[in-house]
Amino acid sequence: MTKSNHIFAGIEGKHNEFEHANVLLQSIPYDGTSTWGKGADEGFEAFLDAAENMEIYDIETESEVYKKGVHIIDPILEDTSPEAMFESVYKSTKELLKTNKFLTFFGGEHSISIGVIKAFYEAHPDITILQIDAHADLRPQYHGTPYNHACAVYDASKNANLVQVGIRSMDTSEVQYLDKDKCYFAEDMYGHSAWMEDSIGKMTDKVYITLDLDAFDPSIMPATGTPEPGGILWNPMIQYLKKVFQQKNVLGFDIVELAPTKGLSAPQFMTAKLYYKMLSYKFANS
Repeated sequence: MTKSNHIFAGIEGKHNEFEHANVLLQSIPYDGTSTWGKGADEGFEAFLDAAENMEIYDIETESEVYKKGVHIIDPILEDTSPEAMFESVYKSTKELLKTNKFLTFFGGEHSISIGVIKAFYEAHPDITILQIDAHADLRPQYHGTPYNHACAVYDASKNANLVQVGIRSMDTSEVQYLDKDKCYFAEDMYGHSAWMEDSIGKMTDKVYITLDLDAFDPSIMPATGTPEPGGILWNPMIQYLKKVFQQKNVLGFDIVELAPTKGLSAPQFMTAKLYYKMLSYKFANS
């Protein structure tokens, strides 16, 4: 397993070595098909910098999950074409799944998830893909390729149990591919929490989470390529994620679309906190 020079949270120790770590973290800083705001290829460095500056005791779970070990492996830097990027990510993820570690990925734009998800549903045919996102991302192809960020979960919709949460923007061409029974539009989520248990009830036991940061409201997460008004706030998001991790066997996740804004550090700090929260929930009882 290749090693990275990065150390999660800036804390050295054997816990971060591959042999001891429970978690693998891979950056895929691809930003080749984004169509408006650029910069998601710079998100990982900003995320790691923020992670080094957060307090590592999680009050809610009364834990320090970094001790479980987060081993940062070499990034996937393929950017010659969307197709080449997809193939590289897909093949790499298939190999990573053999390690039996908890796999986490950091974008880059949302197209990086296509290859990851394909590897997961092939290894686990009974898996649910939980997409938390502002956009439906259900186009079969966009700008001449099926590996565009606008196509992030089309393949998943055809090959896995796809549950979509937080959606509030889509194209008319996507309607025919949308399963309205498993899609939770942001406007229907506002003011109550019934959607949380309802959506979890439509998941299989095994879950992979793909989380686009534009699912958050831009008032707290402006640093994305396509911020959409009317998104999820921090507390509802982590309450929901906690329920998912408690009730389901989450096998891995990705976080995508952090495009850092110069002079504004809050978005990457929130992203680091989100990543840490998700790990805290995963290992809360272990």
